[in-house]
Amino acid sequence: MKTILVAIDFSKNAEHALQYALMYARKLDANVYLIWIDNSFSDETVLDTISGDLRIEKKAYLKNIISSYSEQFETGKIEVILGKGRVYQEIAKAAAQYNADFIFAGTHGVSGYEQHWIGSNTYRIVTQAPCPVVTIRSGYKFNTTIKNILLPLDSSLETKQKLPTICNLAIKFGATIHLLEVYNTTISLIRKRIDKFGAEAVKCMTDKNVNYKIEKIDVKNVAASIIDYSINNDIDLIAIMTDQGTTTANKFLGPYSEQLINNSTIPVLSVRAKDY
Repeated sequence: MKTILVAIDFSKNAEHALQYALMYARKLDANVYLIWIDNSFSDETVLDTISGDLRIEKKAYLKNIISSYSEQFETGKIEVILGKGRVYQEIAKAAAQYNADFIFAGTHGVSGYEQHWIGSNTYRIVTQAPCPVVTIRSGYKFNTTIKNILLPLDSSLETKQKLPTICNLAIKFGATIHLLEVYNTTISLIRKRIDKFGAEAVKCMTDKNVNYKIEKIDVKNVAASIIDYSINNDIDLIAIMTDQGTTTANKFLGPYSEQLINNSTIPVLSVRAKDY
């Protein structure tokens, strides 16, 4: 079975992310682990079980949430991981230790703020995680499935790395991939490179029998244009590469990943680029 981690900080954002993650878990035949990190710096021992030295209200919350959602989740199990330290570092460690396939985290975006650690750590979780991370705003109303996934392509070598993950999701959900070739330059060589990547992506999706649509757009503001396209085309999930300073991803879409995560009202799946 696959493994999904859900970052929990006792906020509405976190519980909303859990509800969204369970929809994926059912489709992917995955187990779900709620991960809470005590980020208060003291001499207390690292918490490793529910019966550890948690405050009573947090202990009760975890027990209640497991009890409540386990009744709605028949395809797998829901368990808890507890740790202590820097939130994004400990979540990344747990993802590696449990060989997680996805991490889910709530985000407040730029329009609101909740006094919990998820909001301030979301982007660090995205950039540190060894696996794809799905971020979702608390106000986003999701359906019982995913029908349309947006996969923007740029001229970086890493842009195609998200294709296998997205194809697998599309197959599981029976979704259509919207392959969007994004140009923000008139330089012919770069545009042809994007076209080449697009052709390779089409071949991959065709070989896997994935439904797809392809479109090309010229833009000035990459993040804003991707968000507008998503809204106008009923996109359920936007797939991007994350910033990695040692890769070429920061040529184009990379620098816009934080803008997309902060400003998109639609969930964003971020895939970490591998070094070249």
